[in-house]
Amino acid sequence: MKIIIAEDQGMLRGAMATLLDMEDDIEVVALAENGEEALKLIDQHKPDICVTDIEMPVLTGLDLAEKLKSEKNPCKVVIVTTFERSGYFKRAMKAGVQGYFLKETPVSELANYLRKVNKGNRVISPELTYFAWEEENPLTEREKDVLKQLSDGLTVKDISTTLFLSQGTIRNYISEIMQKLEAKNRIDAVSIAKENGWI
Repeated sequence: MKIIIAEDQGMLRGAMATLLDMEDDIEVVALAENGEEALKLIDQHKPDICVTDIEMPVLTGLDLAEKLKSEKNPCKVVIVTTFERSGYFKRAMKAGVQGYFLKETPVSELANYLRKVNKGNRVISPELTYFAWEEENPLTEREKDVLKQLSDGLTVKDISTTLFLSQGTIRNYISEIMQKLEAKNRIDAVSIAKENGWI
């Protein structure tokens, strides 16, 4: 099977490539240091699997998975991350990611997981399966829109212009959001929603 590795830490990227390349049935065809570079390399090399980190510059691993899904690209995506965050996990599942593992997974184990993924199975680190039962996003679509714009630094006035709603309505939405998320203020609300992958 042909794989591409997308990881912004050079040493880790190189070590993972060297170790996976030692497996008889795995060939590392290219390395990328961000999601955008990985997309170009996937188009170029047509790998079976892209093994990617989440937090990378330009395009994250989750952005990459979402783009591949929307383009109906047959390349499977496996995420290897240090982050045990339910929001990341849920977004990855929604993006059709085939594997989700923590970076402490031994490479021999990762190689076996990749073989399973290549056969069409979805494989997830046992430590992460409890995320599947965590609470759903309490925000409505409109509340998510308002919060996203707040996170981009827009003011109530800006948001009301963008969403064609009165400033009073936007303030009501913000107060509703803060109540639902039990947030101390707007910044806290944005932070809670991002941490949980709700925006």
